[in-house]
Formats: sequence, structure tokens, C-alpha cells
Amino acid sequence: MKTFLLIVGVVALLGIVAMAVFVFVVQNVETPEYIAVESDGAFEIRDYPALVVAETTRSGARREALGAGFGPLARYIFAKERAGEKIAMTAPVIQQRPEAPAERIAMTAPVIQSPTGEDAWSVRFIMPSGYNLEALPAPATSEVRLREIPAQRRAAVRFSGSTTDAALAEQETALRAWMASRGLTPAGPAVYAYYNDPFTPGFLRRNEVLVDVETP
Repeated sequence: MKTFLLIVGVVALLGIVAMAVFVFVVQNVETPEYIAVESDGAFEIRDYPALVVAETTRSGARREALGAGFGPLARYIFAKERAGEKIAMTAPVIQQRPEAPAERIAMTAPVIQSPTGEDAWSVRFIMPSGYNLEALPAPATSEVRLREIPAQRRAAVRFSGSTTDAALAEQETALRAWMASRGLTPAGPAVYAYYNDPFTPGFLRRNEVLVDVETP
């Protein structure tokens, strides 16, 4: 019985510590500001300002591409391969399939094309709001690109738990159905937004799927 109570106590303590770390991180990491135009439970329509991002492109399965893309972006913001100051980490890390060449995005380098037959994914860190393209240090290699994403209206669905392919597909389907019920036309591929590190318990995680909304 004593062993059981000790285990329960340790688990409870770990839960409290995890909650404290989660609250600290969420409150101290910058996230992009937006205006909530409409809220309906887990769904929202948001107006985002222009966002400056550091981006890399990786091929393969979604989860593996996300992991492979994180490294060069982290080395960029933490000044591991370039001169200059470190850049603060923000949330979320965002991922999507590359958009069409006619996208309305200013870039500092061309998009890297993926090999034929492989999935390609763009992985992005959002830069802190105090930076613009001109103020950011140049990446040390061509695998990291700096881009400005124009202001855009986006539909979003928020959920917790793990971000498996099945979970993301389910949330994206629900979001697109919700958009259709309001007569909203999608204007691009879905964006997957990950707000927490992999060690955060699933029930504490904030995940989102976002889709740009076509505006007149």
C-alpha cells in the first residue's frame, strides 16, 4: 500500500510540475496576435497581420519532415551557424505543403523543390513581432529562407492531444465542413500549428489547423 501511495504521489507531483512548466512556457513565449472575427466553440475566423518567418523545406512523411526542418531553423535563431544576436523562440511552429508559385509572399530566396514522387513540407518559425525582413540577420545557408506572409483572414480549429496524421486529417475535415457551412471558400493548403514541445502531456497541448479564407 505504501508503495502504491508513493507512486501515486510521484505521478501527482510530476503532473503539477508539468502544469507549472506548461503555464510558464505559454505565458513567456510570444505568439502571433490576431483579431478573432468569429468564435464558435473550437472554431474561429481570425484576421492575422503580416508575419515574418524563417522557413525550410523538407521531403518525406509529415512527422519526419517536421523533425528534419526543426534543426536548421533552431540553428538559425540561436545563431549557431551565423554571426549576430540570437532570436527568441516563438510559438507555434507551423507546417504546410508548399503553396503554388503565384502565392502572395515576399521571399529572400527561391523555394527548394522536392524530389519527384516525395511529399514536400514547408516548416516555419514565426519571427518575433519586433523584426522585419530587413532587420533579420541573413541565414548562413540557403536551406533557411526568410519570408513575409501577407496579412490574411484564416479559419482555425483548436484541439489538444497528439498530432498524428489521423488526428490532423480529422480536424482539417471538421474545419473545412465548418467553413462550408458558413459559405467560406478555402484559399490554400491547410497549415498545421504546433504550440508545444513533444514532452508536453497531450491534454495540455495546444494544436491548431488553419486554412486561409478567400476574401473579395
